[in-house]
Amino acid sequence: METQDPFHYEVEQSRVDIRGNPVTTIKCHGKLIAGTADKIKEAVKPLLPQGGRIVVDLGDVTFLDSSGLGALVGLKVSALNQGLCILEFANMTPRVLDLLRITKLMDLFSS
Repeated sequence: METQDPFHYEVEQSRVDIRGNPVTTIKCHGKLIAGTADKIKEAVKPLLPQGGRIVVDLGDVTFLDSSGLGALVGLKVSALNQGLCILEFANMTPRVLDLLRITKLMDLFSS
């Protein structure tokens, strides 16, 4: 039995990029799965209208299922449609990168 949430995150708003845009980093930890996918949406969606850069750090995501991937895709599409911010995914693990290759989503996540 797990002693902590299978997924949690921390939000850092501490810097400005070279273009003067505020940068918000969301560090994700644990399993991004069906039961936890809403948590990442709750963290990112309110930031999209504020503009700037949003960096979702996936370096400590230990597992990603189709629901977690769907949440990330939905957030990326929302950011692209709003056009107010740049949503980036950083420190993707080899497992996450393999999933993106298999699903042919690498181009979406690298833009």
